[in-house]
Amino acid sequence: MRIALIHALRHSPPPIEAAFARLWPEARLMNLLDDSLSADLARDGKITETLTGRFLGLARYARGTGADGILFTCSAFGPCIEAVQREFAPMPVLKPNEAMIEEAEGLGGRVGLLASFAPTLRSMPPEFPAALTVAPKLAEGALAALDRGDGDTHDRLAAEAAGDLAGCDLIALAQFSLARAAPAVAAATGKQVLTTPDSAVRKLRRLLA
Repeated sequence: MRIALIHALRHSPPPIEAAFARLWPEARLMNLLDDSLSADLARDGKITETLTGRFLGLARYARGTGADGILFTCSAFGPCIEAVQREFAPMPVLKPNEAMIEEAEGLGGRVGLLASFAPTLRSMPPEFPAALTVAPKLAEGALAALDRGDGDTHDRLAAEAAGDLAGCDLIALAQFSLARAAPAVAAATGKQVLTTPDSAVRKLRRLLA
């Protein structure tokens, strides 16, 4: 099976590739990266028709290479990905967070949602089912640290921010780039931590393997 991974942050490929290596090493991966997507969303502050068109263009290219499924890895572009899902059905096209949300729903309770990219905390909470209570939290400065190549500071800031979510039943890391901080977050909160890469690979394997 060939899986196309489409990224809007340059930090996203390593965690999803690591998740595939652990959970589905037989899958063949291809990566498409346009980090101007996240920069343009941060500048504009909203999803635009132009952004949606760019997502469709990337997905059409991926399908043209023979991809059997597509996984988007940036959580802030839900409406753009939904447009791809509508056009490509029944081909598996996953939002980065949908599999993790499904796993969180199965566990139930109050979910602490940790992000390091602020627009994610506007777009993602409404995707959770009403039966779940979601407590959003921004790990301020963590993404900037990762941009500088300072992974240790990124993980520390994520863990410190997650400390405010210790009253939740579980912690959901909203971005692929945050997956590297999962052990630190678990240690800081004592809670089960869900990551988008692992959940996404498990769902794709069920759908395609």
